[in-house]
Amino acid sequence: MDLTWNEFERTDMRVGTIIEANDFPEARKPAYQLTIDFGAEIGIRKSSAQITKRYQKEDLINRQIVAVVNFPKKQIGKFMSECLVLGAVGEEGDVILLAPDFKIENGLRIG
Repeated sequence: MDLTWNEFERTDMRVGTIIEANDFPEARKPAYQLTIDFGAEIGIRKSSAQITKRYQKEDLINRQIVAVVNFPKKQIGKFMSECLVLGAVGEEGDVILLAPDFKIENGLRIG
């Protein structure tokens, strides 16, 4: 099913910087709990991300990513995910994070 242009424009994708990454042992599939800074307008959000195959927690700190910030919150076990981190999904769930090529201001909108 195709999206209309108006539907796409309602998707709020922003650049953020990961400031904390923790194991998420309660998740059904291996995942991290991420804390992401989206700048003054959006603030700090949390997300669960199944990115353990390619990324180590310590390598995620200060890394910029792209996420959807206007989806409804999602309860995952005892954890509340507040945004959706975007990535390209390869074979067997291998996720490569989407990110800007250069360090830019947190909160910038993807359009």
